[in-house]
Amino acid sequence: MPDLSTFLITHKWPARHPDRLQLYSLPTPNGVKVSIMLEETGLPYEPHLVSFETQDQMSPEFLSLNPNNKIPAILDPNGPGGQPLALFESGAILIYLAEKTGQFMPQDAALRYQTIQWLMWQMGGVGPMFGQLGFFHKFAGKDYEDKRPRDRYVAESKRLLGVLDRRLANRAWIMGDAYTIADIATFPWVRNLTGFYEAGDLVGMQDFQNVTRALAAFVTRPAVVRGLGIPDRS
Repeated sequence: MPDLSTFLITHKWPARHPDRLQLYSLPTPNGVKVSIMLEETGLPYEPHLVSFETQDQMSPEFLSLNPNNKIPAILDPNGPGGQPLALFESGAILIYLAEKTGQFMPQDAALRYQTIQWLMWQMGGVGPMFGQLGFFHKFAGKDYEDKRPRDRYVAESKRLLGVLDRRLANRAWIMGDAYTIADIATFPWVRNLTGFYEAGDLVGMQDFQNVTRALAAFVTRPAVVRGLGIPDRS
């Protein structure tokens, strides 16, 4: 049985199943990337809720695993060489889990790097831009009289949706017929933009038919349905 007690994070979130991968997260777009991936791969794991309401992400225990105080993070008791591995950043975790399981990442070297390319596109563009749009459209930023910041992020979000829509023309998924970590990373953010952020009309989502078609296919996948609610907030 792996001994995870040397990891400070397990003092705040004890591992009831220390032989399983430990997930520290919250069901946000970045958080559910990893819970969906875990559900898709079938890897045994134990989820732990990191509550922003109680500032869990700023606790010494969480910072011991992720000094950047962001979710998600994982602790895999069965990492490379059979040693525990702590990892943060959702994109890095997706790549790790894909390589660990041999799933949702092409084996062909060129296609593998192209998949990582689209994953990085989501990490550097879609997530930050959609997140800023959400702030200026739904949260505190909506009260700013000057709408130029909001309009900047609206325009950039529309541009990114256009990139994705063109990519999905004649393709089921970002990489073609194969569903990959690029899709697992991207579509939770698209779902959040039109759902939680209520910005579908603002960005003209009706103009991006390929995106809406792929999003509809994404949210009906059984593993996605399960992963969207993990960790349970209750």
